[in-house]
Amino acid sequence: MARPPLNKDKLVATATELFSSKGYQATSVRDIAAAMDMTVSNIYHYFGSKEGLLRAVLEHYSKVLLDQLRDAVSQDLEPVERFRLLLSTHLRVAGTRPRENKIFLLDDERLSPEGREDSRAVQREVMSIYINELRNLDRHGLLRDQQLRIQAFNIFGIINWHMRWYRPQGSLTLDETIDGICDFILLGMIKRSDG
Repeated sequence: MARPPLNKDKLVATATELFSSKGYQATSVRDIAAAMDMTVSNIYHYFGSKEGLLRAVLEHYSKVLLDQLRDAVSQDLEPVERFRLLLSTHLRVAGTRPRENKIFLLDDERLSPEGREDSRAVQREVMSIYINELRNLDRHGLLRDQQLRIQAFNIFGIINWHMRWYRPQGSLTLDETIDGICDFILLGMIKRSDG
């Protein structure tokens, strides 16, 4: 008998929900199969393992994040405005996809060597996008500090920490949060024109 068609997007969305709410370690393939009203063997057939499903979740989120970051830096804007767009785009992707972002920030220790390498490749590409934009700011004489990697890591720390505590139902809207974080980062990075 032929297998019923599987909606992989729905399966990835269900896995994302469960990994985010229960935690990756505490979520079993049985939990995901039960939530999808399917057999465990269907999941193994399409994804090979629980990690295969996790990697599908990460791949989906990474594609969205990278596509939007690349689009932001392709805009013909003044350097500071383009950097602000990069920051706000990164924050908006994280803020509108909190479950995926939470999973994206999982410790690499939960992944196989291949999974860790995939994750690190995405991290390297995000770093490369930021370093290129920081170099552009530096070429224009706009940076206070030329330690670009340190600045990039500081930015990631701010973005990741804020997106850990941000809640859509909280007192600040996503736009207010994004504006506040962008202002804070740029105030610390960019030389003032009057001095």
